[in-house]
Amino acid sequence: MPHLKILSFDNLSLHEIDSEAELIPLLTPEDEEEMNNEELPASLPILPLRNTVLFPGVVIPISAGRDKSIKLINDANAGNKIIGVVAQKNEEDEDPSKNDIHRIGTVARILRVLKMPDGNITVILQGKKRFAIDAVISEKPYIVANVKEVEEKRPGKHDTEFLAILDSIKELAIQIIKESPNIPTEATFAIKNIESQSFLVNFVSSNMNLSVKEKQDLLAMNALKERALETLRFMNVELQKLELKNDIQSKVRFDLDQQQREYFLHQQMKTIQEELGGVSQEEELDEMRTKANLKKWDEKTKKHFDKELSKMQRMNPQAPDFGIQRNYLELLLELPWNDFSKDNFDLKRAQKILDKDHFGLEDVKKRMIEHLAVLKLRNDMKSPIICLSGPPGVGKTSIGRSVAEALGREYVRISLGGLRDEAEIRGHRKTYIGAMPGRIIQSLKKAGTSNPVFVLDEIDKLSVSSQGDPSSALLEVLDPEQNSAFYDNFLEMGFDLSKVMFIATSNNLSAIQPALRDRMEIIKMSGYTIEEKVEIARQHLFPKQLKEHGLTSKELTIGKRQLEKIVEGYTRESGVRGLEAKIAQVIRNAAKSVAMDEAYNKKITDEDIVKVLGVPRLGRDKSESNDVAGVVTGLAWTAVGGDILFIESLISPGKGNMTITGNLGTVMKESATIALEYIKANAEHLGLTTEMVSKYNIHLHVPEGATPKDGPSAGIAMLTSLVSLFTQKKVKKNIAMTGEITLRGKVLPVGGIKEKILAAKRANIKEIIMCAENKQDVDEIKPDYIEGLTFHYVKEMSEVLKFAITDQNVKNAKKL
Repeated sequence: MPHLKILSFDNLSLHEIDSEAELIPLLTPEDEEEMNNEELPASLPILPLRNTVLFPGVVIPISAGRDKSIKLINDANAGNKIIGVVAQKNEEDEDPSKNDIHRIGTVARILRVLKMPDGNITVILQGKKRFAIDAVISEKPYIVANVKEVEEKRPGKHDTEFLAILDSIKELAIQIIKESPNIPTEATFAIKNIESQSFLVNFVSSNMNLSVKEKQDLLAMNALKERALETLRFMNVELQKLELKNDIQSKVRFDLDQQQREYFLHQQMKTIQEELGGVSQEEELDEMRTKANLKKWDEKTKKHFDKELSKMQRMNPQAPDFGIQRNYLELLLELPWNDFSKDNFDLKRAQKILDKDHFGLEDVKKRMIEHLAVLKLRNDMKSPIICLSGPPGVGKTSIGRSVAEALGREYVRISLGGLRDEAEIRGHRKTYIGAMPGRIIQSLKKAGTSNPVFVLDEIDKLSVSSQGDPSSALLEVLDPEQNSAFYDNFLEMGFDLSKVMFIATSNNLSAIQPALRDRMEIIKMSGYTIEEKVEIARQHLFPKQLKEHGLTSKELTIGKRQLEKIVEGYTRESGVRGLEAKIAQVIRNAAKSVAMDEAYNKKITDEDIVKVLGVPRLGRDKSESNDVAGVVTGLAWTAVGGDILFIESLISPGKGNMTITGNLGTVMKESATIALEYIKANAEHLGLTTEMVSKYNIHLHVPEGATPKDGPSAGIAMLTSLVSLFTQKKVKKNIAMTGEITLRGKVLPVGGIKEKILAAKRANIKEIIMCAENKQDVDEIKPDYIEGLTFHYVKEMSEVLKFAITDQNVKNAKKL
């Protein structure tokens, strides 16, 4: 036995076993009987153990470091190798006395002594039988005591309950070995091969994960059956703990394996990126910190950025939120926090730029220069919020670009047409996949400054849907009192928009939400006159299209008369977009001739225009002849500028009914009804009889029936038409009129005066009748526009008839 390698089952549940060791032959019943028959010496040297208890028959290694213990072991090993082993009451005691050790212990035989390099010794002990200390003889150089044997009460050979307990102990021990990852499966054979009943109980008790006190209590039990039952109880608890521990470990191991897998994959990706010249996560974070040090943000923003950066540092790069967090931090770094471009307040230069880019629009340019002058005087002033309202193609959007150039600011434009999601303005919350900031913040990021000229194009064409109302979201953007801390859902903090110069554009002010309209300063832009369009085409459009088509002024020119022909015969609009398209068409034809070396006129003629554009289809609206009763020229406002319309009426025998046609709206039909009722009520003053009005049916029609028409401004034209019809008198030649009527015969003011006057001038109208209150609108128009026109300002319908109806009968007048 001394020549064998020794294996100790020191702790059955936790301690690993050296696989190179050999097992000591297990204690057989014969060995146990032989040990029990051995005489117990009268006295024994006592070896106190700190943290274990030795049971009879069990082999354990003991490491001895105290001088007393080493001397005791050396002396015993040189003698009969028999010692007494007792557990200490307190394992912290370095020099235990007789009162510091338990009374019950185990006689042990020294199997082997191994000297360690550090001076300590390891001794292999095998328990023999239990004893009790009777009296301590001496404590120097180590404890020696008189001992007496402790009788063990054994159950009968045929005690079925005891045999069942032993079977249970074996089964539980095997289960514990299976559940414990630290015990080799070979230990199962050792348990199965133990034949001695008391050794089985002692072996299991020695190797269970119990405290020294619990093991000592087991050793002190005299009845073997009682000790076996208590051992079984401890084993049940141990098995439950192991099963619970293994269950937890299996769950944790799955999570840990997944994390380790992701970690290794990430490390591989990182290595691949570095090999390909990419940037690792640490380098990316360092780069972000470097950029952050250069930003001009305040303490609150800096603190927020540092917090979000540390959050990103803790995140797994493979997590879905990592990409969103990186995008968020990149947005914070790219936004122009307190970065402002220096304004150029040279107002004369600004005026030159506006004049160079836009012909006409004097009122708009004057208002813009005034705004710039105020900004120059008060450099810290909040930028104004301007809304340019007018028909398409008059230069609303390009005015913003010219203002940006004049000020030396960045130019940003977003189109709001058809926008129906509030998130387009305010952005999405970061929690959503694919979240991004709103258009406002994105545009500022592109601009690179916090004070660009920001054009909000087509603000009247915002839509409302289930995703919210974008026009309501713009209330904060366009309010100088609130936009100093504009909150974007993605940015999650306020951004200062107070230095941004917002310029909104719209075609129809009535379509803008009232609260939004109230926040903006409205500047109305009317359409261009024919003369202005010709000048714009000559100075801007024709040279621009020549350049775009690869031609020069030496290869192609055009005269004013030809430009006027294009304007009058092929376009009908307030702006110049259609005109530019027609000019491009003419130039393309010349470019084709140049490219194919064909002969062509270097100066465009009328014949060239007809050849390329076809026969003029939009001849100038001329006032109708006054030979027919009931035909009157009215003035109308449309989205593309002013226009003239004709009111026709016809009389036929009947019962006084009136029919109205021409695709008219409710308001316009009501105007016709008011006009007829006014005539019935004032028939005598108009030289008519009541019977005359009630004997005839009236049909009132407004030509171009495919075009919807509505509004009250045709009221006086309808009344003049009906009076001319009943009296069969001529309407004055080359006269047009606009105004609303009431049942009392009053004439009320209407809108769109400038556009209507331009339409009248295009139609060769010489005189215009309108409400006296509209005189102020006429006074605001440039004198050149109204040259050759005569205005008659009226307050009553009787005044309208005095100016409009002549004393001459129409040709082929009917006798009523």
